Amino acid sequence: MKTFAKIRFYWGAFVISTVVALGMIPLIHLFPRHKGTIMHKLNRVILFLIGAKIEKVGERDPRANLFLMNHQGIIDIITMEAIENVHWSWVAKRELFEVPWFGRLLRGGDMISVDRENKAGLVKLFKDAQKSIGEKGRAVAIFPEGTRAADQPLLPFKPGPKFIAQKLGLVVQPVVIVGSKWVLNEHDRTAHNGTVRVIYLPAVDVTNAPKDWYETLRQKMQEVIDREEKEYGIHR
Repeated sequence: MKTFAKIRFYWGAFVISTVVALGMIPLIHLFPRHKGTIMHKLNRVILFLIGAKIEKVGERDPRANLFLMNHQGIIDIITMEAIENVHWSWVAKRELFEVPWFGRLLRGGDMISVDRENKAGLVKLFKDAQKSIGEKGRAVAIFPEGTRAADQPLLPFKPGPKFIAQKLGLVVQPVVIVGSKWVLNEHDRTAHNGTVRVIYLPAVDVTNAPKDWYETLRQKMQEVIDREEKEYGIHR
């Protein structure tokens, strides 16, 4: 079974790379006004080809302009793009913009890069988020943990999302994603048929929220992650 899971991983990697290189990148350049729809449909194709399904709990709040999600790997992004036909501005570390194919997709999709090693990175992130939300009308999606987590507990949240939300007076919606690492695990390079569950939590209007809203949001996300493991046996 382990060998088959390894084979499935490389099949998944092949599918993702091929759809990105031969589908997404050319199409978003040819039809820039339809980037959201293109990403939506082709990411659904990816999930179908690798044997993954999506189960959604709750709904995206139409007021929300900043989405915070836990992160395990690339399937998180593929799932969110597949489930929502909107063109979000994803925040990704600067190094990913230099990776062949995927870097072109991020640049072509007009995503937001952040330099974690540069002290001015937070200022740039703030300005880019402000432009995305204010001028382009595109909500921002970010992983507040700042990196992929290997275990069940959430990593400490970075201060950037809190700073941006409070300075811009945003409506923040937390989203919990579980099961994506079972579908494609980039740590041990295995993959399986499976269902990715996406749980939308209530949105928080930061302008009217208590001072500890960010810490409370993280706590509620962790509670959902623990509940999913206890009740359904689904790990994040």
